[in-house]
Amino acid sequence: MESKNLTIKADELRAMLEGKEPVIILDVRPKEQREEWQIPGSMYVDAYLRLNTNDPTVLDEITIPENSKVVTVCAAGRTSLIAANELRKKGIEAYSLEGGMKAWSMAWNVAEIKLEEDIQLIQVRRTGKGCLSYIISSGGLAIIIDPSLQVEEYEKILKEKDLQLKYVFETHIHADHLSRAKLLAEKHNAELFLPDKSEVLFLYTPVRDGDVIKLEEIQIEVLYTPGHTLESSCLLINGKALITGDTLFINGVGRPDLKADADATKEKAKLLYHSLQRILALNDDIIVLPAHTGQPIEFDGKVIQSSLGKIKSSVGMLRLNEDEFVNNLLQRIPPTPPNYLSIVKKNLKGDFSDINPVDLEAGANRCAIS
Repeated sequence: MESKNLTIKADELRAMLEGKEPVIILDVRPKEQREEWQIPGSMYVDAYLRLNTNDPTVLDEITIPENSKVVTVCAAGRTSLIAANELRKKGIEAYSLEGGMKAWSMAWNVAEIKLEEDIQLIQVRRTGKGCLSYIISSGGLAIIIDPSLQVEEYEKILKEKDLQLKYVFETHIHADHLSRAKLLAEKHNAELFLPDKSEVLFLYTPVRDGDVIKLEEIQIEVLYTPGHTLESSCLLINGKALITGDTLFINGVGRPDLKADADATKEKAKLLYHSLQRILALNDDIIVLPAHTGQPIEFDGKVIQSSLGKIKSSVGMLRLNEDEFVNNLLQRIPPTPPNYLSIVKKNLKGDFSDINPVDLEAGANRCAIS
């Protein structure tokens, strides 16, 4: 059987999951890769070594219900092709995910909430990568915040919702994904806003602490919250929802160490503490909407959010004093994200036309400390 008949593209699998089509996803990667990141709801068998040493009996260790459709997954789509072929020999309709988890890093889904009668918020989620971006609209006009997907994907949503893009915001210069903000703004003649301390090499409209940007019924107040990066800012939407970037997450806080030596990391951790104290002084009912999550994102239509009050209660670090917070944070910094220096360099330039984004962005999100 030719391999082309055994493969399925990431977009096809994404559509199946979004449409609730019955499918079993079988992950055959080594255990350490599985623990790093995975497709939500997938089955797992540690089959990589045995499949690559011509021992397909490892697949006898799993039970596949009759008449099931199976999609096998590995890192790049080679070992999963072996698995799909072996499952076909057993009479199972099996396909290999073309490009593997690297390709899956661009898969996405959405969830929506109404902030007010005429304000709709769409959370656009890169399910494998954990990146969260936002489309906020009112009166047929839209703002996009922290776009991490290909421009075409946002355009699909804008067209489906009959929205005109007016503004694009970035909360900070990202280190784990390539920003599509400049491309979106240029293509749609939209105004591009970045924090005024951003050291990018292209033109933008700077926003400063306390600035208020309005669009129809949407009112965005800028809160300068340095720590994760020196330019990091949060966006308060109509006093009801806070887009926190990588400053505050649902279950943790941002890491202060990227592009910083030990002394600079400690100083950024102190800045982060004071930024978080400012956020924690806001109303407990405010909805917190971060730029990332560390978990695979389900195709469930449920916005990843929490109230500020709940986060205060559940994230222990937020109840520490400054010295305790800094010491605790510095002891819990996770491994450095892959390729982050290259990604930052591309984001500062605003151009990544000379590389394959999939190669640079593959891997789990590591921006949070919980």
